[in-house]
This record gives sequence, C-alpha cells and structure tokens, in this order.
Amino acid sequence: MSSDLPIPHPAQAASRPLLVLTVLAVLMSFFFALGRSPLFDVDEGAFSQATMEMFQRGDFLSTYLNGAPRYDKPILVYWLQAASVMLFGVNEFAFRLPSAVCASLWVLLTFLFTRRRFGSDTGLLAAALMATSIGVYVIGRAATADALLNMLIAASMLAAWLYLETAKRTWSYATFASIGLGFLAKGPVAILIPFAVTFAFCFLRRDLRTWARAVFDWRGLLLFAAIALPWYVFILQRDGWAFVQGFFLKHNLSRFGGPLQGHAGSLIYYFPVLLIGTLPFTAFLLRAVQRARAAWRDDLQCYLWLWFGFVFVFFSLSGTKLPHYLLYGMTGLFILMAIYGPEVKLRFWALLPSLLFYLFLLALPLLAARALPWVEDAYYREALADVEQYFGPWYYAYATVAALLTVYFMLERRFELSRKLVISGIVATVGLSAFVVPVGARVQQEPIKEAALLASKKGYEVIMWRLNAPSFSVYYGRPTPSRDPIPGDIVITKTKRLAELAGYGSDVLYSKNGIVLIRVTE
Repeated sequence: MSSDLPIPHPAQAASRPLLVLTVLAVLMSFFFALGRSPLFDVDEGAFSQATMEMFQRGDFLSTYLNGAPRYDKPILVYWLQAASVMLFGVNEFAFRLPSAVCASLWVLLTFLFTRRRFGSDTGLLAAALMATSIGVYVIGRAATADALLNMLIAASMLAAWLYLETAKRTWSYATFASIGLGFLAKGPVAILIPFAVTFAFCFLRRDLRTWARAVFDWRGLLLFAAIALPWYVFILQRDGWAFVQGFFLKHNLSRFGGPLQGHAGSLIYYFPVLLIGTLPFTAFLLRAVQRARAAWRDDLQCYLWLWFGFVFVFFSLSGTKLPHYLLYGMTGLFILMAIYGPEVKLRFWALLPSLLFYLFLLALPLLAARALPWVEDAYYREALADVEQYFGPWYYAYATVAALLTVYFMLERRFELSRKLVISGIVATVGLSAFVVPVGARVQQEPIKEAALLASKKGYEVIMWRLNAPSFSVYYGRPTPSRDPIPGDIVITKTKRLAELAGYGSDVLYSKNGIVLIRVTE
C-alpha cells in the first residue's frame, strides 16, 4: 500500500461540530418540508396512485395504475408506501417518507463503513456531503423506488467488500439478503452491479476462486431465493407472459437497447450529471479524480473506483438515460471525495460552484420570464406566463443571504473548508425545499391537485385525455380512465387540447396554468 494515501486511524474520536452538521444535513435534506409540495408527475404520481389502488382493490400483491396492470417496478416500495399511508394517512408526506428513511439509512451505512476504515471524521464527512449533494437530495425526497434501491445496492456492495476483506460468512449472507431485497425493489440491476463489480475486482486481483466461492454459495443463493422469488413466482403464475414482457423485456432489457419513453442521451450525458449531482462539492470530486492513480494502489479504494466506474460506463452505453441512474455507483465516489477532499486548500475556487448556484437562483425569476418567448409548447408557455409572481420577497432574501454567506466563507480563514461546504450544502437543500421546489409545484402540480379536489368534492366522473398526470387520480381518490371524450364527459386535459375537440363545445369548470377541467357539450 502506498504511504501517500490518507488513512486516518479508525479509532479517532468524532468531531462534535461535524457530527452536529451531519445530523442537521440529514434532517434538512430529507425531512424538512417533505410534504409541503404536491406530488410531481409523472413518477411520484404513478407510484403513489399505484399504492392507493392496492387499498382500493384490496390487493396488496400486484399493482395497477388507473385500472391497468403496472409492471414498471416490483412490489417492495409499494408495500413501504402502503405502510406509511396506514400510519400517516393519504398525504404527500406519507408517500415520500419511505424514500426519506431509506436515504437516511443509505447515509448511515456509508458513515459506518467509512468510519471502520478511515476514521470517524472521514465517515461523517462522507455522510454529510452525500446527504446534501444535489443528486441525493432530489432522490431522497421523491416518492419513487430509487432511494430504496440505492440504499440496498450500497448495502450489498459494502457487505460484499467486507466479505472479501474478512472472509466472514456473515457478510456474504448480508450481501445476498441485500441483493434479494434490491431485486424485490427494482429488479435485475440490483444483481448486475454487485455481480459485475466484484468479478472485476477479483479478476484484477487474480482471485476469481474467492469470487466464485462467494457467488455460488448455496446458502446465500437459498437466502436470496427465499426473499425475492415468492412474489415473482406469484405474479408470473397469475399474469404470465404479460409480466415477462412488461417488466423484464420492456422496463429492463429495452432500457439498455434503446431510449424508453424518450429518455435518450449521448455518451457524454453523465459528465454534466456528475458535476451537477455532486454540487456543492465539485472541488472534492475533482480532487478525488486527481488522486485516482494513487487510490488504485489501495484495494478498497480500487474497489470503490470500480464500483463507480462500472455504473458510469454501463449507463453511458445504455440507450435509456436518466440522471438518477448514476447514483447507483455514487456511494463509493462519495467516500473517495471524503478521503481526498480535505486536501483542497483553495477556498475561493472550492466555494465558487456554491456562489454560482446562489447567483443562478437570484436570477432565476428573470431568466424564466425572459425565456418565455422562446418556449414553443403552448402548455408550458401558459404555465410559465405569470411565473414571476410565485417568487416572493422571502425567496430573494434567501438567495441573497446565501450568496453573501458564501462570499464570507471565501474570505474567512479560520474554519475548515470541509465544514464550510457542508454548511453550504445544508443552506442549499433548505432553500430548495422552502422556496424553489414549491415554486415549481405551484406552477406545474398545484393546478392538477386543485382540479382533482374540485372533481372529488363535486362527485364528477372524470376521464383523462391527452394528459399523463397520475397525481390527479391520487387527489381525485379513484382511478381516472384515459380515452377520447364524448358529449357529457367531464375531462381533465391541457388547455391547448381544446382546439382538438372538433365539433364539440365545452363548459370550463376549472382552468389554471395550462390545465383545464371541462364538461364536453354537443
């Protein structure tokens, strides 16, 4: 092992200020104002409505969306959302709480693992910068399966390393259990990543015998099967080829072969995603990259780089690209950033991304207004027409104070740069939750929620036409079928679609920001 690798003693005591900042980071990033904004379409609305239809159908073994089978994801996240709804009622907080808890556990696992090898302060730093990075912040608050999956992938990968390091069978069983739960949360990707990365590591270390012994351990395979297979066997027996085609072929194999639902991108797609997703810790990311050659000589750090590198390359080659896919490999990178980030000494350049972020927030209302003439889609043009009114004085006060605080940190010399960046991350997540996300929700999702509540109150029988907004059904309280309208129907759609109702008239029941609830007439 190279002597220039920074490996503190694991027994060092944790710094109390950093401990406080890390706990605050988790609370502010994942739980602050968690239920304040309406569910965002399409993903949050789809997961939440599928959960509600389990209650409405009295069927907690299969998922439906607006009355049609939903094969996008396996069952585990829906069970967690259903349990949360039973405890806290039907509301945004309940739908998002499982993700917030899973993200917190993901951060905790990262801390415990990093502390074991690199010391408490490095573990706390890894946890804090993970919790407040933009990418993890977003996924940790979304009512989807991704925080759950990331937590389980991290658990399987970290347990796999501990098995490779110690040869203790307990860690092998923990790996299989985590993979089994991951397979029940999202499917084959939970198997692919630990399988491929551990193979690559053992191949490089010329120890494939250890890999084969671990992978083909009958006890571990039996544990995996006991956790993951019963639900798959049930759904295959009931739905047969429809499930195979919808889940395995469409939502797994087809994602790699080509863009699904229009989510395409070039080979460099994940480079800007990486830079944005690690804000405000870009300087720590660059330092970790600079030290990659030295890190490669250490077995654990080599393993962490292989983990990130495999995910980065695999999803760069995939036909379907979404920003959160990169998070599947980010745990290892966050640990490496915590190891090498404290070597950064240039306060100005390290804090410049934070300053630019807050200056962007200050300019956002003006940019949105100036961009309006360039928006071609009539729906978005109408939705953004009065967007400046949603940015109140508290928004400008927040962005100004955050920018000034960053300038102060650039000039101040007493505090450690790591703590300054963690504070900046906390300030960013608080501002996003308190001001930025609510503005987006008011523009895009509030009209859908208000229309649904009106329809529910009036007892309307509503159909959805040329609109993909499953959150409407959540607030409406029942599935909303999609079909072409006929006279007498009450329809939720986009305002721009009204011109397509050739030969029919309409009475407007509700209209706001490009969303309209109408009664179709002769």
